[in-house]
Amino acid sequence: MNVRCADCGQLFSLTTRLWRCECGGVFELSERPPFNKDKIDTKASTLWRYRAMLPAIQPENIISLGEGWTPIVPAQAYGISCLAKLEFLAPTGSFKDRGTTVLVSFLKELGVTEVVEDSSGNAAASLAAYCARAQIRCKIFVPAQASPAKLAQIRIYGAELCPIEGPRENSSLAAQQAAQQAYYASHVYNPLILAGTKTFAYEVWEQLGRAPDHLVFPVGHGTLLLGAYLGFCDLLEAQLIERLPKLHAVQSEGYAPLYRIYRENLTELPQIVPQPTIAEGIRILRPVRWRAMMSAIRETGGSVVTVSESEILAAQRELAHQGLYVEPTAAVPIAGLQSLMAVFQTNDQILAPLTGSGLKALALP
Repeated sequence: MNVRCADCGQLFSLTTRLWRCECGGVFELSERPPFNKDKIDTKASTLWRYRAMLPAIQPENIISLGEGWTPIVPAQAYGISCLAKLEFLAPTGSFKDRGTTVLVSFLKELGVTEVVEDSSGNAAASLAAYCARAQIRCKIFVPAQASPAKLAQIRIYGAELCPIEGPRENSSLAAQQAAQQAYYASHVYNPLILAGTKTFAYEVWEQLGRAPDHLVFPVGHGTLLLGAYLGFCDLLEAQLIERLPKLHAVQSEGYAPLYRIYRENLTELPQIVPQPTIAEGIRILRPVRWRAMMSAIRETGGSVVTVSESEILAAQRELAHQGLYVEPTAAVPIAGLQSLMAVFQTNDQILAPLTGSGLKALALP
């Protein structure tokens, strides 16, 4: 299997140690195994039930902690009923485990012994856990102001933690420099992450027996939105759904580059003056796959909206009062339902992933 540069189209082996093309473009998988419902391993209760639709990895190299097959429960806010897929019940408490299990299994097969990564918390915690399971050394660069609970989680898995002062982008630069000596296991740049997150769509289809009309995501780098898009494209190509669900991105008002692109019809990433936000998981000024995200949103007839800090906190409380304790980032799509109300039709099925556990963040105020 190869990877292809999304900008210039150049092909590279999937085993390349490059983390992006020489032209600066990001990699995507050059081909995806077609979805075949007859090849689902119904005896497996993890996302590896879709192993036939994932990159080929020998069974002895699969590193799994029981990720995937998260439940879907009813929820509501602003008088809008929706379905919530409880991604925060993943082994490390966030949806990131979907991509990490595929990436680390591939690294085990490749014989990689040391990796570096940068993250605001959840992706790093996930990578640290799966690398511990795989006995791969792991060095994580994180913003110094990241959630103490997430930093503690990274440490307990045995990863080397390197807090970096300044904006989120400083952590990325530090990790990329360190990647000259170790494999850059980036949840942003590595396309194997999307191979894992696309299983979100497969599960939704299996659990509901259909594609929902709308999917609402908290979006920073957008790996879950993009993975879901790829997964539903696979299902459409297999003629198992009639149309793609509308994909909606919700961003914090203080970090909303996609919203600017969507509202102003921009052709390049805008310069954003960030404002503080409690939704630390989407504090992203320059998402590297922004073109792919905007293409997916526009193709499906979706939209981009923003939410305020007070709206995020209110949505977090609303979910808690329904028995669902999530971190602020995970409450963002619920906060966005009110702004999306005009696009919902009567009897539309709306689904939102609740992406991270409330135990990872500060207590509710």
